[in-house]
Amino acid sequence: MGEINWKEIVEDYKEDFIEDLFTLLRINSTRDDDAATDEYPVGPGPVEALDAFLEIGKRDGFTTKNFDNWAGHIEFGEGDEILGVLGHVDVVPAGTGWDSDPFEPIIKDEKIYARGSSDDKGPTMAAYYAMKIIKDLDLPVSKKIRVIIGTDEESGWGCMDHYLKVAETPDFGFSPDAYFPIINGEKGNTSVQLNFQGSNGDQDKLVSFQAGLRANMVPQDAVAIVEVDNPKELVEQYDKFLENAPISGDAAAEGNEVTLTLVGKAAHGSTPEHGVNAATYLATFLKDYSFDKDAKAFLNVAAKYLHENHDGKKLGIDYQDELMGHLSSNFGIFNFKAEESGEILANMRYPQGTDEETILNQFKETLKDEAVEAVTIDGGKAPHYVPTDDPLVETLLDVYGRQTGLEAHEMVIGGGTYGRLLDRGVAFGAMFPDSVDTMHQANEFMAIDDLMRAMSIYAEAIYKLISE
Repeated sequence: MGEINWKEIVEDYKEDFIEDLFTLLRINSTRDDDAATDEYPVGPGPVEALDAFLEIGKRDGFTTKNFDNWAGHIEFGEGDEILGVLGHVDVVPAGTGWDSDPFEPIIKDEKIYARGSSDDKGPTMAAYYAMKIIKDLDLPVSKKIRVIIGTDEESGWGCMDHYLKVAETPDFGFSPDAYFPIINGEKGNTSVQLNFQGSNGDQDKLVSFQAGLRANMVPQDAVAIVEVDNPKELVEQYDKFLENAPISGDAAAEGNEVTLTLVGKAAHGSTPEHGVNAATYLATFLKDYSFDKDAKAFLNVAAKYLHENHDGKKLGIDYQDELMGHLSSNFGIFNFKAEESGEILANMRYPQGTDEETILNQFKETLKDEAVEAVTIDGGKAPHYVPTDDPLVETLLDVYGRQTGLEAHEMVIGGGTYGRLLDRGVAFGAMFPDSVDTMHQANEFMAIDDLMRAMSIYAEAIYKLISE
């Protein structure tokens, strides 16, 4: 076969690709622990999406396998080596602020709007279609390729923990769950939980405080209920506060109770500077009132140490490495209930040169005078790096550079992808340098043109990797 025009070929698959992608996007595959069972380890939604994807693979004549409803793969080719393409069908909660149903995909201005369109159903489906094209063209291959589909990427990665225990580990591969030209380095990822008791003093009372959906999302919405002697005055001061802050909100009084709401901007937890943390902004307003005991500590920690602290400097955990850049810190979940307990969950992405233990110990040292009951690590992953002279990295960058005409260079990110699960694993697309990143945000979308460009790049790259 002569020179293959991948860009031209993928256009023939566009209509079918969008139809299959819409099938996945219509499934609410958010993790649901309340509905989790032995059969549905992270709830029925992610399993429904996994089954739908595997059915597409069966329809197209591939070998498929479901691994206990945790993960599955679609396989093609023969050979001793395995190329893994690791994607996921679970999504973060939809949250608020959508202009359309997040699980009824629509096309507007040549963009597909739906939760999961860019993270990660759209890119994973593009990678699957790249494999399908190679099969349909009957191209000779000397290695196996597996599109591996996870159901728990946005939470604990239990899906891939299970998969790698019961299935062969790919020899090398990539995850279509980040950015072009390539992500060959990923910062470490660790979470720290701050626990408070639920006591209040004799004056103002913090009845409840709630914000955040996941540790790896900037909280867009925050709600607090307080009891004060002069609710009218508090409402007036809150209105003035909102006039000078980059957020919106509302206050409603009923008797001595005032309910305060705040709307910021969601963003991916690896880039907290792109969001507006509603929780910490609300805490900056409340911290100057006459709260006491645990309520005071909860608000003081949020306002003094966490507000606009994207690099962790206020906590003393800031660190920078020449290759991997600086540490980033996101404060994603806030809960306080009077007479019960309070918690704040922080998520850090850190470069090589520091580690979980150092970060944890610094949290404890900085907050030693605050009424924080405990500081605990909630899982974690070490930094990961694949050198630029690795043939995997060289091949992917070569294909990207030739197809786009853009500079092909290495990159390190704070986000964690499945690429780090393989010693020779990277993230590769599907967001381009000029793409608008709406991952984890309301009105998430992916441009159809970007998905088709990615499919073309994936097809050529996969073919080169499994035919050499």
